Amino acid sequence: MERSSRAENFSPLPPERKDVWGNLWTSTSPEIQSFASLVGLEIEELRLDYARMRMPHKPSLDQGPGGVVHGGAIASLADTVVVPAIGTYYDEPQMFSTIELHVRYLAPIFGEDAIAEGWVVKRGRSIVFCEAEICSDSGTVAARASLTYKISRFRSPGDGLAKNSSFVEASGSGTNGSDS
Repeated sequence: MERSSRAENFSPLPPERKDVWGNLWTSTSPEIQSFASLVGLEIEELRLDYARMRMPHKPSLDQGPGGVVHGGAIASLADTVVVPAIGTYYDEPQMFSTIELHVRYLAPIFGEDAIAEGWVVKRGRSIVFCEAEICSDSGTVAARASLTYKISRFRSPGDGLAKNSSFVEASGSGTNGSDS
């Protein structure tokens, strides 16, 4: 279904950033498989401070036999769609950590794809505020979310970072670390 998009409110990406973020979860290696690729998330559009993703429906994402997509899957989509929206701003890899996620569920999604738009509302030096909206493929707004992310300089796993919080590096490989 064709729906209005917030995309036109955001600048196009430079080609080199689009190459990095457009291929973020396309690895076929089982050792590099991210949560986003496990769930099947697909990037549909990227712009500076904006991303749109699709979560194709599959029964394993339903909360039960009624065919309603699980709220945790919707929250995961909201949390994931803002990662490339945040990352498209940076030339160098950065660590991203969710420090707050608030989801308002407005309607169920029954047996169809979920489409998420995520965008940056405000950037600070190390904190980024984002919003996301998740709709069913037929256009029903299912959820809105506000998110806060901590951004810090990427450091390799061997340089003294604790291994308890997740982050994504702009090169597409995930690892564990903390900014302590």
